[in-house]
Amino acid sequence: MMVTLDGTIVAVANPAIQKDLGASLSDVQWITNGYLLALAVSLITAGKLGDRFGHRQTFLLGIVGFAGASAAIGLSSSVEFLIGFRVAQGLFGALLMPAALGLLRATFPAEKLNMAIGIWGMVIGASTAGGPIVGGLLVEHVSWQSVFFVNVPVGVVALVFGLVILLDHRAENAPRSFDVPGVVLLSLGMFSLVWALIKASDWGWGDSRTVLFLLGSAACFVSFAVWETKAGEPLIPLGMFRSLPLSAGTVLMVLMAFAFMGGLFFVTFYLQNVHGMSPVDSGLHLLPLTGMMIVGSPLAGAAITAVGPRIPLVAGMAATAAACFGLSRLTPGTGTLEMSLWFCLLGVGLAPVMVGATEVIVGNAPLELSGVAGGLQQAAMQVGGSLGTAVLGAVMARTVGDSFGDNWRAAELPPLAPEQQALVEKGVQVGIAPVPQGAPQPVADAITKVAHDTFVSGMSTAFTVAGVVAVLAAVVACFTKRGENAAAGAGAAHV
Repeated sequence: MMVTLDGTIVAVANPAIQKDLGASLSDVQWITNGYLLALAVSLITAGKLGDRFGHRQTFLLGIVGFAGASAAIGLSSSVEFLIGFRVAQGLFGALLMPAALGLLRATFPAEKLNMAIGIWGMVIGASTAGGPIVGGLLVEHVSWQSVFFVNVPVGVVALVFGLVILLDHRAENAPRSFDVPGVVLLSLGMFSLVWALIKASDWGWGDSRTVLFLLGSAACFVSFAVWETKAGEPLIPLGMFRSLPLSAGTVLMVLMAFAFMGGLFFVTFYLQNVHGMSPVDSGLHLLPLTGMMIVGSPLAGAAITAVGPRIPLVAGMAATAAACFGLSRLTPGTGTLEMSLWFCLLGVGLAPVMVGATEVIVGNAPLELSGVAGGLQQAAMQVGGSLGTAVLGAVMARTVGDSFGDNWRAAELPPLAPEQQALVEKGVQVGIAPVPQGAPQPVADAITKVAHDTFVSGMSTAFTVAGVVAVLAAVVACFTKRGENAAAGAGAAHV
């Protein structure tokens, strides 16, 4: 809950942080990007640490470190310290996520594993929903520091319960060494890839820096694959990917996150900048989505236990595709009821995919690699989300660039200089209407209509692309099946 909450709660606090600490726009971006980069780069390595030293130990260490870093952020008096502790928060968060899945896998027998993962998915849905709402309330009524301090009592409770309840499960053939060259190559590859995706919207996809980081990422991944065939105890035994269901589950997680996170990125701008909602109100309007994920995840776990993952996964991605195509039909004047129906359908579709794809990946991996599999699942989600945000952001920018000038001229508004138009288009890409101060009401209305119509046109195209990706994911889901190694979980040794 802490890790997911901090992925969304901080966006609400950023304006207050910027004002209080005098941070630049670049600094504010690093508050989010530093966390996401540290998390994405470290997930698989953190999972391996759990396989090597025990998931209970890494989970408890992650709790202490995450809560401690959160407290340090709240006490920070400069943006440099804040960013540094955000990176630390991401590193400790990477210890928590794969360890949680490793503990579930080792604790529950196959017939109960899906329900356990369903409850895990329910918690993720609840914390995703709560992030903007809790963050908005805390920033508005307490302070931006309280957004981070809230993790401290949660961490204390989790630590106490973890010490009392969690057992140390370790497989008999758990790894005994650590693949340092593999860790370095994979970390460099993940960093270069995620960094290129984060910066592509600013630099441009054809910019030499973007291309250089993408090529560097590819070189690191190829070198990593070659090294893994020679290492005595590789970080990720490539034989794992001989399992077609595990590989399909990983690809499915990337595609699901692409469609979900990439599309949802624009929904927040649509609610706040087009409909004029506050962060708290926009969070409340997304409750049908996250509410259905909360309710649907345990139900999906029960369904997957009964019939296997394939049918729920295909149906889930088909519902996700239908929701994306439905959301592509939103207009600046769309009412709450219609939005809520599409958000509900999206939540219904995502719930079985979150649970089923996780079970397919973790359940098809050997028990001694359950931490690596958990890290792989989370890394696939992070990469898919970053890729979706970057690609759909490029789609939005292209659509706005192609149509804004024509729409502006058609409204018979005063012409803009090229530099001024480029600046205005940047704002329109996030739904901001560039109304000059003191503009007559008819002119202000015309500018607002052009800006919002252009933004919604771009969002429509982005959701159409997301829907096509979701259809592709439904095809990939046909290659999944129940985890072959899931039954090994309950038989793990108790140390």
